[in-house]
Amino acid sequence: MMRVLEVIRQGQIGGGESHLLDLIYFLDKSQITPICLSFTDGEMIHRLKEMGIQCHIIETEKPFDLSVQKQIKQLIVAENIQIVHAHGSRAASNILWPTKSLHVPLIYTVHGWSFHDDQPLIVRKLRALSEKLICHYCNEVVCVSQSNADTGRREFGLSSANVIENGINLVRFNPSKNFEDLRPSMGFGPSDFLVGFIARCTKQKNPIGFLQALALAHAQNPNIKGVFVGEGDMDADADAFIKANNMGAYLFRSPFRTDIPELLHAINLYCLPSLWEGLSIALLEAMAMGKTIVATPTDGTSELICDKKNGVVVPFNDQQALADAMVALAESPQACAQYGEQARSLVEQRFDAKRVADAVTVLYQNML
Repeated sequence: MMRVLEVIRQGQIGGGESHLLDLIYFLDKSQITPICLSFTDGEMIHRLKEMGIQCHIIETEKPFDLSVQKQIKQLIVAENIQIVHAHGSRAASNILWPTKSLHVPLIYTVHGWSFHDDQPLIVRKLRALSEKLICHYCNEVVCVSQSNADTGRREFGLSSANVIENGINLVRFNPSKNFEDLRPSMGFGPSDFLVGFIARCTKQKNPIGFLQALALAHAQNPNIKGVFVGEGDMDADADAFIKANNMGAYLFRSPFRTDIPELLHAINLYCLPSLWEGLSIALLEAMAMGKTIVATPTDGTSELICDKKNGVVVPFNDQQALADAMVALAESPQACAQYGEQARSLVEQRFDAKRVADAVTVLYQNML
């Protein structure tokens, strides 16, 4: 029986956290005992505990916190951990020294690199250097898209990486199921064309860009309305923009919710104008629900969305192009339905979370 410590930076639900939930759910518990370490509490921790998974929380929001290193080491020893699997750079940076000092194998799954083109040059270089160091000292590196692996090789000479694409629970995200109709409770009718933004409200996801595009599209076609679900460090900015532009009449705004399949069932179009991504779990969930996608050409998204075949790709930070895509799809229901069907088909073929768990299990077995 392998005892694996799954480490992640926060307990709130986001893409990496959804990935970890599904990974742990589908791991064969007769072979692997997964134990979770998070550096904050949240909904993900509560769900794991409901699954009977042992969880530990060591509070810190710093990417490398010397004050918690001793606690982490004590936890690894007390739980007799044989493998540590870090999800994301913040988790990896805090777990790196304890694993090396205890000679415990470390796997690092990259859920999108921490360096990006929109950062100041010095910040970008420092982030790339930190990623290089983390990858160098890990026993195995996993990238969730081929584009992410290529970026690592190009930026800092990443020598080897296992590409294991993200997957989702296709039983939960299944458009043929009977879902509650959430439209009335959100103030919308059956004829409204709903554009959904269901993601963390952070700079990465570009929530203000979404809101700007939605305002432009609604001005052109009043039937186009929005569903904005998520929370993060840009909540105040988003709420201020909504108020300043009187969007309350045609936008439903909510913090994080757990009924994501029902929300996706309610919308017509899923929009993700991100500035960077590894391989978006939220995007895969929307595709699995047969929704047409409008997104920017980030690393992982470029491998998923083929323009005018299973979605629409728009340039970064081009709110007019985003609005034009919303209007065009609202006025072309046949194309919208066709793109959604193609999106669902792709996810069924390639992105099942059970496949991900099986691939990670092989990695664990080979490591031991």
